[in-house]
Amino acid sequence: MKHALRTGLAAAVAVTALAAAVSPAVAANAKPDQPAKVLYQRDTRVSANPKQINAGAYNRARSILAHAGSVLAAKSHPIHGTSSVAAHYGTHLLAESRDEFRGLDASAPIKHSGMSTFHWGAIHDAARAMGIKNW
Repeated sequence: MKHALRTGLAAAVAVTALAAAVSPAVAANAKPDQPAKVLYQRDTRVSANPKQINAGAYNRARSILAHAGSVLAAKSHPIHGTSSVAAHYGTHLLAESRDEFRGLDASAPIKHSGMSTFHWGAIHDAARAMGIKNW
């Protein structure tokens, strides 16, 4: 019993000494539920989509979707005469093809996100070809 009291008393003295060692300005602004602020924190976030898509990558994705059966992708105009296009061209192509495939695969027995496994794979292959992660 004496040992437990001594250990508890020693711990209380250590905590009091630690609190006294902290400057009053720091102790007044300390918030126990928030970590201390870092002056120079490196931003580790990665952009979900590129701002520009290489024209060759867009044309490859368009070809993947057209070969998978997307009439809208087949009718879309290939990019030429410029080295890159805005990312919304690619996201728009993916969204149109997705909606078209969902309509075509309404009666498919096995589905991923409302379309057949083949069409789902084609959409994701096209997105990877353009470097698009979120659309």
